Amino acid sequence: METLALTLSITPLKPSPYHTHLPKYPLSLSASQIHYLKHSKRNLSLTITCKLKATGQSVEREKGGVADKISVSKGAPLLSEDGNGGGNSAGGGGGKSKLVKKLWRRVLSVLSNLPLAIAEMATVAALMAVGTIIEQGEAPGFYFQKYPEDHPALGFFTWRWIFALGFDHMFSCPLFLSLLALLAASLMACTYTTQIPLVKVARRWSFSHSAESISKQEFAETLPRASIQDLGVILMGSGYEGVGLPVFLKGPSLYAFKGLAGRFAPIGVHLAMLLIMVGGTLTAAGSFKGSVTVPQGLNFIVGDVLGPTGFLSFPTEAFNTEVHVNRFFMDYYDSGEVRQFHSDLSLLDLEGKEVMRKTISVNDPLRYGGFTIYQTDWSLSALQIMKDDEGPFNLAMAPLKINGDKKLYGTFLPVGSPDSPDVKGISMLARDLQSIVLYDLEGKFAGIRRPNSKLPIEIDGNKIVVVDAIGSAGLDLKTDPGVPVVYAGFGFLMLTTCISFLSHSQIWALQDGTTVVVGGKTNRAKIDFPDDMNRLLDQVPEIVESSSPRQSNGSSG
Repeated sequence: METLALTLSITPLKPSPYHTHLPKYPLSLSASQIHYLKHSKRNLSLTITCKLKATGQSVEREKGGVADKISVSKGAPLLSEDGNGGGNSAGGGGGKSKLVKKLWRRVLSVLSNLPLAIAEMATVAALMAVGTIIEQGEAPGFYFQKYPEDHPALGFFTWRWIFALGFDHMFSCPLFLSLLALLAASLMACTYTTQIPLVKVARRWSFSHSAESISKQEFAETLPRASIQDLGVILMGSGYEGVGLPVFLKGPSLYAFKGLAGRFAPIGVHLAMLLIMVGGTLTAAGSFKGSVTVPQGLNFIVGDVLGPTGFLSFPTEAFNTEVHVNRFFMDYYDSGEVRQFHSDLSLLDLEGKEVMRKTISVNDPLRYGGFTIYQTDWSLSALQIMKDDEGPFNLAMAPLKINGDKKLYGTFLPVGSPDSPDVKGISMLARDLQSIVLYDLEGKFAGIRRPNSKLPIEIDGNKIVVVDAIGSAGLDLKTDPGVPVVYAGFGFLMLTTCISFLSHSQIWALQDGTTVVVGGKTNRAKIDFPDDMNRLLDQVPEIVESSSPRQSNGSSG
């Protein structure tokens, strides 16, 4: 006849710092349950570990080294420590798992190191500074000329260093992107190992049952003849919360906190920085850029102008859009200086249908299909004139630089036989679209005419009328998928930075007879916290004990 053995042995565990006592849960098996366990054909093993309050008897058992385990078994095989019955094969897998976890913890510890993160941020900032000093995206010949080997900058820095390290495209080079990735890994490791555990601890139920531990807080006070319920009501009215409930009490203990959002703020700051870095990476390695100067009346295709900036740049259907410059014109100050210049643009689809039209200017770009067209520059492309009532003729204008003039354009109208070896003509100069200066065959000043004035001028027997000055729109085209991400990151960074200044305050209290022991602490505003606590405690009403009728009668007799 088989028998069922029930062995009970108990070892008191160390009391938890958060739970000083636990309720007792009796263990009982009915006769039918024992009969089932006895006649069941299944192997059954039941192990129960209990945490018990350290009483006098339990302390004696602990000293005696009594093993505590409740075991109910019927022919059950012994289980390995990892919970599998597979023996050595399972142990090998457990060893590998422990090794991977140990390595993972080690990596997190290194990445979350604060000096390492500061060094990463300093290096990224230094590279960004270098990227602003060294011109970006220029042709190789530019760097050959500006950073030659015979006159190296700082005694060693030449064009070879620029091309070897990718400093001609700093913000998309592998070195810069690798440092950004390392900094992002450090931020995530710090969030995982430090910030998230801090939030978990801040949200934990932390009732205290010891007046001595409460008295050791940064602020501690004793309220004689007070009720802990009255204190809880006052704290609730001042914005304190109690473990997510309007009730702060657990027996004679009270716990309340305020400003828990301040604990979440560092996590938000890290996320905002990650967003900014992701957006910056998309901008540097996933954008398209291009510049074009288009005379009035001509067209260009967006995709013919835009060029990729990195390995994440992918064209879209909008690149097939055709842009037509309807008109280019300028606004002037009273002094005659150029105040603003404008381009009237039309966007055409593949079928030639206008899908959008807008007049752009500096700081007022056109946005369509993910790309943006900026008005950044201007020039004079041609001068339209009539000679002796013939024409009009379009004379191409070329940029000139005389005496440091930034904007000066000139053209030449031949006069006489084109077969003559000594060709002479009328020269015309312009600094903008509002006036043209004319010179005769000998290069002497002949006069000034405004385009569209229809006022002729006689030069060496030639009647000249300036019909129009045709300008060219200097346009910059750009696609930047990282802009919304960067804007969102900076907005979130400002919000979480403000939230991080909120103080996380905690208050503990214990009803000890007719006395309430109160203690508290805060992570910020430590100077103002005692004043705030004293103000709250002054509002707690004092309990006045009324004498019993028997005592009052005795006193009267």
